[in-house]
Amino acid sequence: MQLEIGKIYTGKVKGITQYGAFVDIDGGGNGMVHISEIANTYVNEIRDHLTEGQEVRVKVIGINDAGKVSLSIKKAAAPTGEQQEKPRSAPPKERRSKPVVWEPKKTVPQSEMSFEDMMSHFKQSSEERIGDLKRSTDRKNGTRRK
Repeated sequence: MQLEIGKIYTGKVKGITQYGAFVDIDGGGNGMVHISEIANTYVNEIRDHLTEGQEVRVKVIGINDAGKVSLSIKKAAAPTGEQQEKPRSAPPKERRSKPVVWEPKKTVPQSEMSFEDMMSHFKQSSEERIGDLKRSTDRKNGTRRK
């Protein structure tokens, strides 16, 4: 049987590891459900959610070049009332804002700028660059300002 990406199948859990569960799909084929695809909540221990021999519904989410099949239990589960996405209502008219449109900065050619204007422009851009450099360095070092 040829498995198709996006289709939902029924299968049995044949093995559980620390990073996922192996599932034999009815009608032929097998694949692995990664720990992140088992439930919509954080899964610390797979055995809290699955047992060997348990029948599960799985969705094929990928097949790599080597023929390994990636499965998902959480994507195969029918959405419950809490998980269904609620339609979003439009914000009230007074809250709506105009769409943000990017416009390039209007620059004055340097030949038309006075010396004072050029100095203030240089000072502003260098302060911005120093601030960016300090933030970048702080992130790399793992320090943060309070």
